[in-house]
Amino acid sequence: MQTQDTSNPPRHGMRRAILALCALVLLFVGALMWWWDSEPALFDPVTVTRAQMQELKRPVSVGATTTVTLITSVHTLLDKRGGYLSNDKLPPGVLMDNVPNWEFGSLTASRDLVRALRNDFSRSQTQSTEDKDLAEADPLLNSPNDRWLLPSSESQYRKAIRHLDGYLGRLGDADDSNAHFYARADNLADYLQLVSSRLGSLSQRLSASVGQIRIGDVASADEPAAASTVAAPGGGRLVKTPWTKIDDNFYEARGYTSTLLEQLKAFQQDFGPILRSKHADVSLEQVIRELEEAQRPLHSPMVLNGSPFGFFANHSLVMANYVSRANAALIDLRELLKRG
Repeated sequence: MQTQDTSNPPRHGMRRAILALCALVLLFVGALMWWWDSEPALFDPVTVTRAQMQELKRPVSVGATTTVTLITSVHTLLDKRGGYLSNDKLPPGVLMDNVPNWEFGSLTASRDLVRALRNDFSRSQTQSTEDKDLAEADPLLNSPNDRWLLPSSESQYRKAIRHLDGYLGRLGDADDSNAHFYARADNLADYLQLVSSRLGSLSQRLSASVGQIRIGDVASADEPAAASTVAAPGGGRLVKTPWTKIDDNFYEARGYTSTLLEQLKAFQQDFGPILRSKHADVSLEQVIRELEEAQRPLHSPMVLNGSPFGFFANHSLVMANYVSRANAALIDLRELLKRG
């Protein structure tokens, strides 16, 4: 009497179950990547500030809009769809690079503003005592952006928010020993000089997506990040961004310019009188318009890198155009602010 071998069917069934489970996991990870791979929506600084100050039962004093905008930008960084991804070590976050580069650009703008608040906006002169909460918030917000061990990046940034909330709560008090915000033309011009340097660097890095011929020696400090240089026909050096870094530069620029856009709208409120007295409000409005154009939705599943006059679009060059135009208007704005 023959006996049937029943060992194979269970083994095949187990294999099919494992393959089905792996397929479900991959599908789940892919769906999360698609869901998380989006830039957060812009917010209106004036509206958010009014709501925040109503909650605190305080009037909207000078500097409140700028401070609330900084706080909201960091909150957006941490609490957007998918949370903070730059320090993720597991899928799907570790497999994504667009959003982490957006986060780094946004974080750079927030770091610049908290440093300006600490050193310039909150002090009447260089010999003034720095604000205690801003002195704590500045190094916390400048903690490494990819740290996952304790203290993690998120925990440090949330501590910075708490200190910024403390500064906001004391802002506008009648007590001279409390927080202050000095909306002066020289303070704003100094900060915009730093912004102009950031925009100039971003424009160069974006333009290098198709290669730039530099005449003469190219110093390593002048090369865009991760760019390669080779000898160009007819002399000079060709500086070009590797294709693997093109989308990184693009999304970093998107992150920086989106947060900067919100900061400039806050400056319209806090520095309004000085801007109008210098006839600089129109120039600031022009910078804002250019940055708003740079935030238009990307109707493409990937960042295209076509040749400058080719069949396909080059999104990096389009972004570089808006960034350069915003920087040009920003230079005019700084000149108006420096005039007596």
